[in-house]
Amino acid sequence: MPRLKVLSAKEVIGILENQGFSVASQKGSHIKLRRNTSYGTEILTIPNHKEIDRGTLKAIFNQTLKFIPEDVLRNSFYTD
Repeated sequence: MPRLKVLSAKEVIGILENQGFSVASQKGSHIKLRRNTSYGTEILTIPNHKEIDRGTLKAIFNQTLKFIPEDVLRNSFYTD
């Protein structure tokens, strides 16, 4: 069964930037990513940590699925 990878905020931001998101702002230890589409503005918030907890990473993955199909993201977030 695949497991979540251990990822940093920098790695998660890189994955999402490849999907069209860009850093919009930062307040404290949270970074907001924004992407404008024909459906409107999509916003995700990522904690700026060297290692994101697995539960938090799972929540980020689930939120991202609202905007990006699972087959595009799965290899970036999960081991084979």
